[in-house]
Amino acid sequence: MIIPQNIIDELIAQAEKDAPDETCGYLLGIIPPSTGGERGEALVTENYWMENIDHSPEHFSFAPRDQFAALRYARSKGLKILANWHSHPASPSRPSEEDLRLANDPTIRYAILSLLGGEPRLNSFRILNGEVVDKEIHL
Repeated sequence: MIIPQNIIDELIAQAEKDAPDETCGYLLGIIPPSTGGERGEALVTENYWMENIDHSPEHFSFAPRDQFAALRYARSKGLKILANWHSHPASPSRPSEEDLRLANDPTIRYAILSLLGGEPRLNSFRILNGEVVDKEIHL
C-alpha cells in the first residue's frame, strides 16, 4: 500500500491534535486493475478521519454512523477502504493484543501511527485470525 507524504502528514497532525487520546479513521483509495496477471499496489488518496468515541489514550472505537458515512462517501467517489488506521500516542507502531483481537476484516490493512518519543512511525499490517501475516513500513 502506498501512502503519499501529504496524507502521512495529515495523520501525524491529527494524532498530535487528539493526543493524549488515540485518533482513528479509514484510509481510502484505489486498487489499480491487474496487469499481466499481477494486481497493482493499492494507493491511498484520502484520509477519512472519524471520532474516537472512547476518548481514550489506550483504546479507540468508531461510531457506527461514522463508519456507514465513510462507506457511503467512499462508494460515491469510487474509492475503496484500504485500511483502518489509529494512533498509539505513547506506544510503538505495532498491534496491541486488543488490536489483534478486533482486526476482523481480512480484506484491509491495519495502519498504526506511533508518536512514541516524538518520532512518528507508521506501519501497516495485514492481520488474519488474530495474527500479523504481513507488515509494511511507511514512515
